[in-house]
Formats: sequence, C-alpha cells, structure tokens
Amino acid sequence: MDNHGQQSVKCSHCAFKALCLPSGLDDASMEQLNSIIVRRRRVAKDEQLYRAGQAFGSMYAVHFGEFKTTQVNRRGALQVTGFLMAGELLGMDAIATGAHACDAVALEDSEVCEIPYSQLGPLIGRIPVLMQHFHRLMSQEILREQSVMLFLGNIRADQRMAMFLLSLGKRYAARGFSGSRYQLRMSREDIGAYLGLTIESVSRLLVKFRNNGWIKLQQREVELLDRTSLEALAAGVEADDIETSTPARTPVRKVKPIAPQPSRVIPIHAAVAA
Repeated sequence: MDNHGQQSVKCSHCAFKALCLPSGLDDASMEQLNSIIVRRRRVAKDEQLYRAGQAFGSMYAVHFGEFKTTQVNRRGALQVTGFLMAGELLGMDAIATGAHACDAVALEDSEVCEIPYSQLGPLIGRIPVLMQHFHRLMSQEILREQSVMLFLGNIRADQRMAMFLLSLGKRYAARGFSGSRYQLRMSREDIGAYLGLTIESVSRLLVKFRNNGWIKLQQREVELLDRTSLEALAAGVEADDIETSTPARTPVRKVKPIAPQPSRVIPIHAAVAA
C-alpha cells in the first residue's frame, strides 16, 4: 500500500471475482485485466467517490463496502437511484455522455478497484467473453434503473418495501452472506429517497412488518422471518389478505360459576323407617 491508500490489485485473488468477472476467463486474459486496474482506492464513510458532472475517466468495481448513487430531481429533491455492494460496478452512467450523471457516496468505509475506461475498451474488444460479460452488466444496469422507475410508479408503499427487503436479501446471499439476516447500511432517509417515501412512512412500514411477524427489527439489523408473506406482498397481494405469522389469540369464553347446591340431609329416623 502507498501513502494514498492505494494497493496493488490481483483480480484472481479477489473473493468476489465471480461477481465482477465472467467465468471461463483464462490466466492470460486475467493477467491483462490485472495490468489495467491501476489501484485499489479506499473511500471513507460519507465520502464521494465521484460527483455529478465530473468528467468520466474510470469505472469502479466495489471490492468491499457499500455505496449509494444520488441525483437531484426536477423538484430539487435528492433522489437515491441505487445501492451498490461488493462485486458491482460504479460509473457506467457516464459512458454515453462522458460525464457522471450522479454522485456516488460511500455508506460505510469501503474500497474500490479503479479501472481506466480508455484501457478497458480495447481489452473488451480483444476478449470476447469479457465483452459478453460487460454487455450483461450494462443490461443489469438498465434493469436496475427500470426497477427504480417501477418503485416510483403505481406500486403500493408496502409492496415497494417488501420488494426492497427481499432484493437486499438475495444480493447478500449471492455474496455468501445471510440472505435472511443483514444490516441496513443505508439510513431510513436513504431508503425513503430510493422508494419515493417519507422517512415517517418507512418507519411506519418497518414497524408494521415487525408487528405482523414478517420481519424482526433491531435498530438497523433486519431478519426476514416470513419470506412467503413478503413475497406475496411484493407480488401485489393486499396486506389484509395475508395471514400474519403472529398467531391470533383464541378468545376465552367466560364461564359463569355454578353456585353450590345445599346438601339434602336425611334424618336418621326417616332412613330407618324407610
């Protein structure tokens, strides 16, 4: 490591190479890719990796940590456009125009691998499997943008939240972490800015999900307890039509106590007479 927090890079040694790189990449191609990645860069929590309007020069593969990308919308409000984690690429928004369209901010202390695009382009042209993988990544970026538009469309707030929590779980699972129990690295304000909800709505929905027994919530730690119900909600089923995981109390019928009856005493002489 040098004095600027930079490290030498070996993609073949990275734990997340299966997410960043295509399968079937031979040793020679891997070495060529290693040669163009100029550095690993540390990015402190809340620090910008790049900002909107900045000239495009490099793409960034997240080595560890998480980022959010943000834009200012037409109303002047800050809109979160995505959350990126290990193995995902930042910077593809600038390929078409030559300038970044959004800010990229670290949600925690993170590290990225810097890939100069001027060198990546020719390398992609020489390695067909890398070109196919890059096209796949661009397609995933398009789908991600479409999902954001879907969140801001005619989808109910509780449906958006269920989709968001399930999506995070799947992404963590793909990285070898628990897909049912994880930390929310982003703030509730960030979640609201991503889902098009107020921070009050985010808090209210999380509490509702907890009370229904669908999730366990402790500060920023979330555990998905009832994935079936969350998937039904994400698919559009109304919350009132989903059976909650919390068993309903069986009503207890109050039974009126029976008053004790006085014992009938038979006189001895009457018993003898009988």
